[in-house]
Amino acid sequence: MLKEFKDFIMRGNVLDLAVAVVIGAAFGNIVTSFVNDIIMPPIGLLLGNVDFSNLFINLSGMPYQSLAEAQNAGAPTINYGLFLNTIINFLIIALAIFLVVRTANRLQKPKEAPAEPATKDCPFCLSSVPEKATRCPHCTSQL
Repeated sequence: MLKEFKDFIMRGNVLDLAVAVVIGAAFGNIVTSFVNDIIMPPIGLLLGNVDFSNLFINLSGMPYQSLAEAQNAGAPTINYGLFLNTIINFLIIALAIFLVVRTANRLQKPKEAPAEPATKDCPFCLSSVPEKATRCPHCTSQL
């Protein structure tokens, strides 16, 4: 059983999947930092110094100055600013993956066009005849 498990783990596609998951998680952290630290501050500045991660709807009726304050108090909130950040993260990750796949597809060896058929049709009996033939072997017509 141990040998069978080792064979399963050492398969190429299992290892590829494991590497993809680890790299994908690291890439997700990079994109999250990119969105939170580079993209959202200028967007917030353009919209009048709005911090998207601090946008929320307070459902408790008590006033809170920040999302962290409301969460520390245990107030129920709808965190639509964090949701907007998550949507932007997703769009950036989807764009990056699209660009990687598109580039990989362009770098792949182009498929060769199918070779021209080595036969032609006899105009008299419509049988398939070798391209270089001068007489049809089926009806003996001159080609």
